Amino acid sequence: MRSDHVDVLTSQIHGRRRVLVVDDSAFMRRLVSDIVASSGEFEVVGTARDGLDALRQMPLLTPDLITLDVDMPNLDGLACLDRLMREWPRPVVMLSAGGSDGGAEATLRALDRGAVEFVRKPSGAISLDLELVRDQLLEALRAAASVTVLGGATLPPTFVPAERVARGSAHDHSLRSPARATSVVCIAASTGGPAALSRLIPLLPRFAHAAVLIVQHMPAGFTASLANRLHGISRLAVHEAMHGEPLLAGHVYVAPGGFHLQVGGTPYAPSALLDQEPTEWGVRPAADRLFTSAARCYGAACLGVVLTGMGRDGANGLLAIRRAGGLAVVQEHSSCVIPGMPDAALRVAGADEIVALADLPAAIARLVAGQGTADHRGKKSA
Repeated sequence: MRSDHVDVLTSQIHGRRRVLVVDDSAFMRRLVSDIVASSGEFEVVGTARDGLDALRQMPLLTPDLITLDVDMPNLDGLACLDRLMREWPRPVVMLSAGGSDGGAEATLRALDRGAVEFVRKPSGAISLDLELVRDQLLEALRAAASVTVLGGATLPPTFVPAERVARGSAHDHSLRSPARATSVVCIAASTGGPAALSRLIPLLPRFAHAAVLIVQHMPAGFTASLANRLHGISRLAVHEAMHGEPLLAGHVYVAPGGFHLQVGGTPYAPSALLDQEPTEWGVRPAADRLFTSAARCYGAACLGVVLTGMGRDGANGLLAIRRAGGLAVVQEHSSCVIPGMPDAALRVAGADEIVALADLPAAIARLVAGQGTADHRGKKSA
């Protein structure tokens, strides 16, 4: 029996997922491999020095999971990811060299193209202190091992590159003076969320009365790039939330990485509040904080949406929204990259609707338009 077949059989018997580590630095390949192997949950079956080397080894190694550096010579992480998704589709965890605008943008493009999760190297391309993100890397690999849907978002039919948006077009964010938001849509997302948001937010209409607030579990720097990308392809104006700013109808507010986002004030004078209180469920921003504060402020004029992600953040907050008379929507299980958050929300809070990702824009638009009417009263399903 060939040795690679023996290795596959042994890995399957012990229940360990086989990992290919791809990085142009031999030192980083060793550090990543040591962290992965030391967990006892995964087996490193090989390493590759760039994207071309990784593609050459795929038929021989047949890994279950891949860690893929973003910046590499010959064939970089993005180009390699495109080839992998076409020829050898596997769950991929990207390793990003940092939070610069260029690095964050490249990482977000990777998530759009099919990567499951990313981990930021703590001190650049050669991070001697990689052990600082050991838990994040292993958690990302666990997420990758649990994927139910593989593949990134495709740009929605309404997509127009930002540089081609003409004055007065459908993507002109300044056509009217916005009013204070008298209702709110709160969205929670984690693993798989950036790709899901790129399919959801651009297809939402210009709400005349509602603001949209997003908690996406990402570190500082990446959330700003996410907001900028969504702004460029959406009818709604999208930006990172700022402390104390008013919540305006037709605007989308993304919680900055490292800050909790909450709703303050009243429905007649609502505002965004940021703080750095302790993490909840190990994350900051936390959706539970946002959802609970929105329920207090808006009551029945609040809609909570829980998208793909690991863990249970958002479940308690969604229950608070329903108890305040608001509506709850969760992403349908099979359309999630990771269904942990929607499943937890259903167990804890139930939902008014369970909707596949492709149908979420229309469902949210319909619920916002009809929120507070008799059509949506008395339909709470626990």
